[in-house]
Amino acid sequence: MSSTASATDDAIASLDGFRRDTRAWLEANCPAPMRQPAKTEADICWGGKRFKFQSDAQRLWLQRMGERGWTVPSWPREYGGGGLTHAQAAVLREEMTALKCRAPLQSFGIWMLGPAMLKYGSEAQKREILPAIARGEIRWCQGYSEPNAGSDLASLVTRAEIHDDHFVVSGQKIWTSYADEADWIFCLVRTDTAKKHTGISFLLIDMTSPGVSTKPIKLISGKSPFCETYFDDVKVPRRNVVGDLNAGWTIAKYLLTHEREMIGGVGERSNAKPLGRFAIDALGLDERGRLPDAMLRSQIARFEIDEAAFRMLMQATGDRSRRGEGNPAISSALKYFGAELNKRRWELMISAAGSDGLEWEGERSRDGAAVRAWLRTKGNSIEGGTSEIQLNVVAKRILGLPGA
Repeated sequence: MSSTASATDDAIASLDGFRRDTRAWLEANCPAPMRQPAKTEADICWGGKRFKFQSDAQRLWLQRMGERGWTVPSWPREYGGGGLTHAQAAVLREEMTALKCRAPLQSFGIWMLGPAMLKYGSEAQKREILPAIARGEIRWCQGYSEPNAGSDLASLVTRAEIHDDHFVVSGQKIWTSYADEADWIFCLVRTDTAKKHTGISFLLIDMTSPGVSTKPIKLISGKSPFCETYFDDVKVPRRNVVGDLNAGWTIAKYLLTHEREMIGGVGERSNAKPLGRFAIDALGLDERGRLPDAMLRSQIARFEIDEAAFRMLMQATGDRSRRGEGNPAISSALKYFGAELNKRRWELMISAAGSDGLEWEGERSRDGAAVRAWLRTKGNSIEGGTSEIQLNVVAKRILGLPGA
């Protein structure tokens, strides 16, 4: 046997052993209530200083996974992560899915700020901020969009003026998800008014600072995580700048790739009930063991093929990225595909549920959870960059088509 083959066999054996150990640990440590899908927003653990656990099981699951570093399994151990290889992290995801283990923590800190800090943060910032994210101690929100700087983000005007050892920040952000629940905000601010893209800095701001205020924005679903966020002469230490002064646009673009992949991730079903099963539960089967609505059958079949294709695309993209072969623009394709897929999923769920799916209030429908979620998906086409912009990026940077 060649040395290469022997090394491969050893790696497989080691990964198999890791899988056995991981499954045993999850079986012993994941509380039974955390092996059921979240039924409401309150069932999702976002962490942070103001978060209230819904149960001891929810609190214990976060504590156990956080201590092991498995809320961020691929992050280095010195920053609160699990130090797992990508292959080991994939095994962990697979075993959690097999046991129906709920994610112990959802966090913009994990999905967006963390990767940016790992690449651009100072060592002191990494050691202070990343472990708190990993343990769910700090909840973050994102301060990018402004009333007159949405798609043209570089037109932002929120200013951070330098005063000795601190900035004074003034301006407004909009569509700030969960700003009213967050402890801190990672924010793009203008530190040089003479330049557009190269006059922007990436700043971390404590939401409890004097002068910071939020105002919720209600959507057509009747509910919303979005807020307007105001900065009225907010004092922020200069050490809170990530990277170099006026170099925030580079960090912003890097972070946006992770945000778009996060939003695109709504296209993945994960542990939720398959659409076909949902339709069967709602409509039953005909005498031939099929859904009685032929058109709905066809739509669901087409959807589930596309869902499987998207899942494979996500996996292939991750593999290419780990080999250093990824195209940064692929995040735009994932964001567009995932957003459209999620909208189709909820359209079909409402269709299968019929008039019952439109119930707006009441215990039976959990206060209209389905129809409100369906309405919420419309925002997937806008947040993180509109679908039109993502298609332009794909056309130019992936397909190589000429610009308009």
